[in-house]
Amino acid sequence: MDNDTLRDRIGTDRLIAILRGTDIDATVAAALTLIREGVTTLEVTLTLAEAEEAIAQIVADAPDRALVGAGTVLTAADVDRAVDAGAQFIVTPTLTASVEHAIGQGIGVLPGVYTPTEIQRGLDLGAAAVKLFPASALGPGFVRAVRDPFPDARIIPVGGVGIESIPDFLTAGAFGFGVGGPLVGDAASPGGDLEALADRAAAFRTAVRRS
Repeated sequence: MDNDTLRDRIGTDRLIAILRGTDIDATVAAALTLIREGVTTLEVTLTLAEAEEAIAQIVADAPDRALVGAGTVLTAADVDRAVDAGAQFIVTPTLTASVEHAIGQGIGVLPGVYTPTEIQRGLDLGAAAVKLFPASALGPGFVRAVRDPFPDARIIPVGGVGIESIPDFLTAGAFGFGVGGPLVGDAASPGGDLEALADRAAAFRTAVRRS
């Protein structure tokens, strides 16, 4: 998926579920639960051992509407192995070399940024949007302030974003949200509660659609 298409998809869905799992089977089960509940844009982080296998299984079992990406992508080699496994976009924690490599390959990317300079750099490179991380340390006021000189900046708060902070980020102009623990909880680990995950998925979907 290229950056223009990824930008349009996130602009519609607004919510990316971040699966930082500890087990392949549990991660796959959590991903499929989220998709059934309408959270169809997912990021599987490469911190999971054999994350490529989890990505491949999710892509194989999910409906066509699902969009599965790889997160914590640090190097060009990480980009290649994630895409080979079926990842349709990548997410990075910083403006690492993987960003330009992905863009050069026509792969949608959400680079991690923290400062106005990094925000501008990420968007100038052609990224679909930028991932503001950790957003909890900066808050909605930062997003609002940055969008004064950069009104077209596509900023996705990630890191410590809970359901209670989403309205303020939306008012500040957030483009979308990446949510890990507050949404996924224990569901990507063995014995995780998938019913509770389904309930949280519904609540987060409602929250991100309120503007």
